[in-house]
Amino acid sequence: MALTLDWINEQQKMAVPEQWISRLEQLLQLAGAVEGLTEGEVVVTFVDDEGIHGLNRDYRGIDRPTDVLSFAMQEDGEDEPDIVFEVEHEDEPDPMSGMLGDIIISVETALRQSEEYGHSLEREIGFLFVHGFLHLLGYDHQDEQAEAAMTAKQEAVLQQAGLSR
Repeated sequence: MALTLDWINEQQKMAVPEQWISRLEQLLQLAGAVEGLTEGEVVVTFVDDEGIHGLNRDYRGIDRPTDVLSFAMQEDGEDEPDIVFEVEHEDEPDPMSGMLGDIIISVETALRQSEEYGHSLEREIGFLFVHGFLHLLGYDHQDEQAEAAMTAKQEAVLQQAGLSR
């Protein structure tokens, strides 16, 4: 198994260009290499502000849209429900064992932020993807030191992909 990306478009505001998917696949490989990760699956879903607002409210208790959400599958969080999959044969692998998680990106918010920050929408989508990916791996920005480490990793990957500011 390799490091793979699947994607879903659940918004109607704009078409998802094939170059976004190619770029996200590149970023996944680069970020995976930085983390020494060569196997796993990530699903990215493009939504609008209304869609991400509902998810943010339902899963985080924050009643407003955001730019990106990550839902890690390999995390052993206390607040996470246990999911058990039945397999017919003992030698069958767990179907979720390679799943790293889901990254949800609001295209509407990404567009606004790209304009606000003065860079391309492709760069903003890439940044949000790498940010979400690092969250899937357990990185967070709960304090200044953790935020600085996460920011440095994000910028290093984006720079390798030619998406620096």
